[in-house]
Amino acid sequence: MLTIWGRANSVNVQKVLWCCDELKLAYERIDAGLQFGRNNEPGYLEMNPMGRVPTLVDGDFVLWESNSIIRYLAMQYGPATTLYPAEPKIRASADRWLDWALSTLQPTERPLFWGYIRTSAADRDVAKLAAAASEVEKLWRVIDTHLKGRNYLEGNSFTLADIVIGAYARRWFGIAELARPSLPELERWYVGITQRTGFQHHVSPALT
Repeated sequence: MLTIWGRANSVNVQKVLWCCDELKLAYERIDAGLQFGRNNEPGYLEMNPMGRVPTLVDGDFVLWESNSIIRYLAMQYGPATTLYPAEPKIRASADRWLDWALSTLQPTERPLFWGYIRTSAADRDVAKLAAAASEVEKLWRVIDTHLKGRNYLEGNSFTLADIVIGAYARRWFGIAELARPSLPELERWYVGITQRTGFQHHVSPALT
């Protein structure tokens, strides 16, 4: 059985749990990070010297970095699925969104999420949050444009790209205080992925 170290409210852990659901994989999850600690203990750091979550243990194989983990799971346990397409152009296109999420979306979105969800209302910097929301909105407009004429981000089937971008979309649509513009293609796609059991079990719970 797989072991996944990481707290359930981490977006990076949620990606992995959602991927496991799509692949129908059994696993044990062990809380780690933030209030649970453990991630800075020597035993954990031996597995993951970055001291972050998630960390995957599959027998004697240990892997960290969430996007690397979901790629591995799809290749190891779901090569016949559409999650990580074998066709090079579609796979590269899906990979593009996984890389973009780490290089561009996550660092831009993080101040907004922490400012609204993990900062009390009294301590929020309203001006900074407004500026952050404007920058994040630009990125979701990119996705909205890309989704025109597409059911999913790449190809005709659900892939790892939809898991990764979908996990962040949950945060964008889940912050009640945001005045979001109408992005009809993004909204259509998002409604579709919210129907998947992996999303409902691991991503849809209240943001904390």
